Amino acid sequence: MVAVQRSLYATYASRGGVQGVASQISSVLSTQALLYAVGLGKGAIPTTAAVSWVLKDGVGYLSKILLSKYGRHFDVNPKGWRLFADLLENTAYGMELLTPAFPHLFVLIGAAAGAGQSAAALIQAATRSCFYAGFAAQRNFAEVIAKGEAQGMVSKSIGIMLGIGLANCIGSSTALAFASFSVVTGIHMFCNLKSYQSIQLRTLNPYRASLVFSEYLLSGQVPPVKEVNDEEPLFWGLHLGNVSLISKVMLSDEAKDAAVQIECRLQLGSKLSEVINSKEGAVALFDLYKNEGYILTEHKGLFCVVLKEGSSPQDMLRSLFHVNYLYWLEKNVGIEAKNDADDCRPGGKLQISLDYVQREFDHVKHDGNLTGWVTEGLIARPLPNRIRLDYMASAPIPNS
Repeated sequence: MVAVQRSLYATYASRGGVQGVASQISSVLSTQALLYAVGLGKGAIPTTAAVSWVLKDGVGYLSKILLSKYGRHFDVNPKGWRLFADLLENTAYGMELLTPAFPHLFVLIGAAAGAGQSAAALIQAATRSCFYAGFAAQRNFAEVIAKGEAQGMVSKSIGIMLGIGLANCIGSSTALAFASFSVVTGIHMFCNLKSYQSIQLRTLNPYRASLVFSEYLLSGQVPPVKEVNDEEPLFWGLHLGNVSLISKVMLSDEAKDAAVQIECRLQLGSKLSEVINSKEGAVALFDLYKNEGYILTEHKGLFCVVLKEGSSPQDMLRSLFHVNYLYWLEKNVGIEAKNDADDCRPGGKLQISLDYVQREFDHVKHDGNLTGWVTEGLIARPLPNRIRLDYMASAPIPNS
């Protein structure tokens, strides 16, 4: 396990080093363009240019503050957000290269570019810890972070030196700057994409958890971390394309399809009043799930998980295993949802599935831990709705 992590980290670090160099070259080129735009190349920097520069940076700081509230999104899909940040950063550099051609729009272009760079920096910093955690096989987080940051500084230093040399050759030519920038950006994005392929996330988000649970229900085996990571799309429908040709456990097409369907149909944090239609059904659900941290039912084709106040990530992971078994019953046994009251009775779909979850969840967790997965809880973005325990006992329930 440790040897594999070292090999993956070596791949990540080598390719990440090249992209770090490329990023710094782009930074030097764009900074030179900004200086030409404010008049440095003509011999003076007026006071208004200095004020403009401050305003440009100020907008960038504001964008970082506004984006910080979306931090949970970065945990769920760090690879996708990190690649988005790289694209955003390169777009910002490209905008800065335009400033010599439009010096009268310096503040507008510079502010937009600064906002993009600040947002990209925030996302990169937020997702970096997720990546380092994937390489810390022995829980040596500090060591991995220290080495990663040091390697990053080496790449940046090399990139700055190369960028200065290239900037001296280009001078004030916007056309040459764009041509060089295009080549460097291509190298930057390619190396980023390849480096992310070596990152193996061991935490469980809704897609990875559904793929693990679906394969377990179909074959009785928990798939390896690498195999699931290779299958997970970077963005919606966009795969990394790094599927191993040699694998002891091949993910079945049924499990892959189940993971996609479940992710689309899952509603985590549903509002109670929107998914329960009758008093009888509500009473039946409350009684069935009295010892659980959630209430699960099907409503208009969705798997609706109502979270109780104080529900933990472990409860959410348990509810997702329950959802996967409901989907398995639907596809492989043909048991369709009827109504909440009937489904909660002995032999009903919800009662059968909950009984299975109570018997098997600890087993799949144990197998997952042995395979290398972190099964402490689900990494997700649930809706903010929660139901209080006292509300369950006293709230008015809709009549049918």
